[in-house]
Amino acid sequence: MAQIGNEVEERPPSGKPVEDTEENDTIGALRTDLNGINADITSPPPINSPFNKFRGSICWTEGFEKNLHVLAKDQYTDRAMGVFTSGGDAQGMNPAVRAIVRMGIYLGCKVYFIHEGYQGLVDGGNSIRQATWSSVSGILDDGGTIIGSARCKDFRERSGRLRAAKNLIDHGINNIVCIGGDGSLTGANLFRKEWDSLLKELVDTKQVTQENADKYKYLNIVGLVGSIDNDFCGTDMTIGADSALHRVMEAIDCITTTASSHQRCFVMEVMGRHCGYLALVTALGSDADWVFIPESPPGPGWEDQLCTKLKNTREMGQRLNIVVLAEGAIDSEGRAITSDGVRELISTRLKYDTRVTILGHVQRGGCPSAFDRLLGTRMGTEAVLALMEATATSQPVVIALSGNQTVRVPLMQCVEKTLAVAQAMNAKKFKEAQDLRGRSFKGNLEIYIRLSKLRPKLFSPKQHSFNLAVVHVGSPACGVNAAVRSIIRYGLCEGHNMFAVFDGFEGLINNQVKNLNWTAVNGWSSVGGSLLGCQKTVAAKVGLSKLADKIREHNFHALLVVGGYEAYASILQMYEARNQYSAFQIPLICIPATIANNVPGTEFSIGADTALNEIVKICDKIKQSAQGSKRRIFVIETMGGYCGYLATMAALASGADQAYIYEEPFTVKDLIDDVDHLRKKMEGHLKRGLLLRNERANEHYTTEFITKLLQEEGKGVFSARSNVLGHMQQGGLPSPFDRAFATKLGCKAVTYAVSLIEKSATEDGKVICNTPESAVVLGLIKRQNEFTPVEYLKSKTDTEHRMPLEQWWLKLRPLLRILAKHETVYVSDLTEAGVDEVDQTQ
Repeated sequence: MAQIGNEVEERPPSGKPVEDTEENDTIGALRTDLNGINADITSPPPINSPFNKFRGSICWTEGFEKNLHVLAKDQYTDRAMGVFTSGGDAQGMNPAVRAIVRMGIYLGCKVYFIHEGYQGLVDGGNSIRQATWSSVSGILDDGGTIIGSARCKDFRERSGRLRAAKNLIDHGINNIVCIGGDGSLTGANLFRKEWDSLLKELVDTKQVTQENADKYKYLNIVGLVGSIDNDFCGTDMTIGADSALHRVMEAIDCITTTASSHQRCFVMEVMGRHCGYLALVTALGSDADWVFIPESPPGPGWEDQLCTKLKNTREMGQRLNIVVLAEGAIDSEGRAITSDGVRELISTRLKYDTRVTILGHVQRGGCPSAFDRLLGTRMGTEAVLALMEATATSQPVVIALSGNQTVRVPLMQCVEKTLAVAQAMNAKKFKEAQDLRGRSFKGNLEIYIRLSKLRPKLFSPKQHSFNLAVVHVGSPACGVNAAVRSIIRYGLCEGHNMFAVFDGFEGLINNQVKNLNWTAVNGWSSVGGSLLGCQKTVAAKVGLSKLADKIREHNFHALLVVGGYEAYASILQMYEARNQYSAFQIPLICIPATIANNVPGTEFSIGADTALNEIVKICDKIKQSAQGSKRRIFVIETMGGYCGYLATMAALASGADQAYIYEEPFTVKDLIDDVDHLRKKMEGHLKRGLLLRNERANEHYTTEFITKLLQEEGKGVFSARSNVLGHMQQGGLPSPFDRAFATKLGCKAVTYAVSLIEKSATEDGKVICNTPESAVVLGLIKRQNEFTPVEYLKSKTDTEHRMPLEQWWLKLRPLLRILAKHETVYVSDLTEAGVDEVDQTQ
């Protein structure tokens, strides 16, 4: 989906979110013609403010004009579609169902629930029911699937598929969204292949008319992958995997405290009969001592190696041990490795008090994480778009995630590659299986192996050792410690000296510098806050000459700065002062870490996912309070400076009615319009409202002002309360995403810095880097982690408001409005890709 940004009208008309229970839901008088829209998109608005182009109903981004898919209300009034969930349930399915239903209704389609998966298709009758706007109200924070999921033997037989085809024709459905795993999607593809012959048989047996057979002669299928195992090739993440990781990580964090108290060893068994993703990422984010996964079975003698490692950790002062095991773990000969077997081994040989924890279906339960809510919402929306654009010759596709880009991937290519993994493992070709899982999976495994050693194993044959320093500049953000841990250990693996600077640049001036060894960062991945300490003072304010002197004094050959906008600004200041201070002519790398997510050169910052989850959890609780109180509106203020990322994404993930942000100016008239629609919403069954406001959305329309306005204008209809979340958004334990993301960025930063050092090092051991490529921001941009020179980013930055001029998430603003019954036009830049192309993203 592309960011769009041109203003079609000053503000959309007054149609705002209204929840109701009417069967004939309407969304308001949205204009259905698209005349002039495409012309407007391709030209930026004639307004001086760099952010005014994101106002109104359409956003605009230069360079994406040819890839845009424009969607407006009632664009496809003659269509009908069905949605079902099949196979194992996964958190995030309900947000996907909600997005499919509401986007379909918005476009004028009839949308049908197909209950209990393929069984509902076969049974027909009440199992296929038309959905309304209110059918999916209040389900964003529900785990599982509201339309049910079941295994169906009948559909495996042609007779069952024949009945399913008749039931679809009877309801006028020839567009289907299937949410499930590879087995479910394979069944959907077979159904499509047989569609012609099924229709012919139904006509021959006079179960359907020739007219209806001609009318519905094509069956269009789009798949969404719902699986907590993340075992489907062709997408970086499946719906439910992140939520399952949350359950696992929460459990392992809790177990760590009790294990340490009693000096116990815990064997944690997680799901993953054929895929070790959950176990691997859990081990990576929790500093686990050992991990067993099906794709990388241990060789002969692993029992001795495991016991030796655990014994050595205790001798080094570690009070606990954590072993993570996927339920499908095997050894190199294909023999099963069980949690009880591992417990018996440790207890017998080492005499350690060893316990087993099998999480089981706990991993499938609970509320979806913020990531899964957003992923399900984005994928569901794009699935509807793919169905509407399907033609007679279109092949079935899966909506996948590649980095941060939604893409369409051929369904059967994905299924075939997924099956190839199983075949490789059955043939004991484990390296091939790892390659088939994709570069991201293989990278996670390699990083875990490197970082989980008791002491550095020198992977690099370098003769020279250089000095690399890491410092945290900015505000606290969960995940910073995981980044520092990976930087220190990866650098030690490369044979270099790793230094930590405490308390920011001020600490460097005060010589708060320490050479950290391998064990100094044990357990850092799961710790929130900043163990290095941080200050928001930028390099120029501390004094560039003083910093240059200290860098020269400590003989640093590279400086890795973890932090927010202050870190980026400091790198830029040092880069621009290189001609004056030669000490800055070393690799300078910014690793973005801020909950505001406002660092240029990246779409995500370390810490933003954890903060978003904290906000969404609070929003869920506040919605419960509002629902219990009846007729109550809450205004929630989020952090983020001028950047509206947290407010917008939290609103989308929590089903809020509106999000007020600086990038999209609003007036008192807009606030009054929102009041009018909240009044109408109180007439429905969902008698509550939720409005989010970024802390600097507007100088005059403060959170207090908006709350008082609602109280005054809503008298007799609803009450209003406000909640300023404050610094609790910076606290907590890092989310699984932030732990993994930080670890990867830390390793990549070291690799890049070392490569620059090796190219520019002189024979006497000095390093001279004076190119733009040696002062960079490392971040995720669409589908890849990239290093972007700060010299280039300077022209892409609004320095006054401390954020990038172009922000990817602004493209989701129209989607927020549509799903909350606002009037808008949605534009997507979803692209097509091959399965191998997706699996090669990092």
